[in-house]
Amino acid sequence: MPLALLALAVGAFGIGTTEFVMMGLLPDVADDLHISIPSAGHLVSAYALGVVLGAPLLAAVTARLSRRTVLIALMVLFVAGNALSAFAPDHHWLLAARFLAGLPHGAFFGVGAVVATTLVAPERKARSVSLMFLGLTVANIAGVPAATLMGQHLGWRATFLGVSAIGLAAITALAALIPHDHTHAPTTGLRGELAALRSLPVWLALGTTVAGFGALFSAYSYITPMLTDAAGYADSSVTLLLALFGVGATIGNLLGGRLADHAMRGTLFAGLASLAAVLALFPLLMSAPWSAALAVTLLGVASFVTGSPLQLMVMEKASTAPSLASSANQAAFNLANAGGAWIGGLTLAAGLGVTSPAVAGAALAVLGLAVAGVAFAVDRRRSPDRTPRALIVATNDPRRPEPLPR
Repeated sequence: MPLALLALAVGAFGIGTTEFVMMGLLPDVADDLHISIPSAGHLVSAYALGVVLGAPLLAAVTARLSRRTVLIALMVLFVAGNALSAFAPDHHWLLAARFLAGLPHGAFFGVGAVVATTLVAPERKARSVSLMFLGLTVANIAGVPAATLMGQHLGWRATFLGVSAIGLAAITALAALIPHDHTHAPTTGLRGELAALRSLPVWLALGTTVAGFGALFSAYSYITPMLTDAAGYADSSVTLLLALFGVGATIGNLLGGRLADHAMRGTLFAGLASLAAVLALFPLLMSAPWSAALAVTLLGVASFVTGSPLQLMVMEKASTAPSLASSANQAAFNLANAGGAWIGGLTLAAGLGVTSPAVAGAALAVLGLAVAGVAFAVDRRRSPDRTPRALIVATNDPRRPEPLPR
């Protein structure tokens, strides 16, 4: 695998760290800026809104630029957003800075996935995408805990300065390691990228992402009360258990990339089916501490096995102009985050029990399976066998004499 994938992984590590670290810093930020915890929670929403809007918008605006240049420019914007977060004088400025930091997130992963697949042989495309996503999963194991500790001991502003430094390292790596043959602008341009989004299979692929990862976030958004109220863990143990989720996600990401290179469709279907099964078993697994820890790990494995296949599925359906569709898939991931959390919250509000969001997630995973099946069926119908019917009839005609033996 080329070293250029390392540069993409460093960028993904920084983005993953800044996305999730705010959850651990909310009390510190709220105290320092003299706002409530719910008001501080809007900082998480501001970042997510930046991702959803920035992914397709920036991918479309930069469609005529070289992908190497786009990746570096996106990381410059990422550094600016985090540096401004560190020096934000009040809550409103911090909201704007978090929105700015979220803008390049989806476009970086979308364009980066396209670049990653062009750096390797065709039979290693999924593995190359998984290695870029490795930075995101490792961020949940090491980056987020380290950044949270930094914020608790040195102040939350130091955390965003540290993330900015990671962004600067990513810029250096991208400039040094991405081959210069990626300096040429894609030939499709904005019109070609927009044309790709008019394809029904592309939208079905995006729908699979929303349903599949909505299943994850329906449960993961409420994993802490499940662990404390159902499994009996103390609040102080939750951080370690969330690290187990990161370990499982890393394993699933690498496994999914390797398997998808051999059978992308089979890996996607198996991953979604496994996710549905794990979530359906959550009420049982959360009844004891040891099985709850196993459930958290399996959730990470099953959900991230589908990461690379979902990204490749969207890129395959938009093969002539993949950058915009690939970036839109990152927006779909964040819509899944918000939608899954909302659906899981509805089950709790209905009084269905602390583990009910996981059961709702299992239903979403089944929905993802159904949408993926429709997507592949539509694609197969639109791409029938090219063999002329007359030739098939002639070949199978019983009156046709057998060929002479050699």
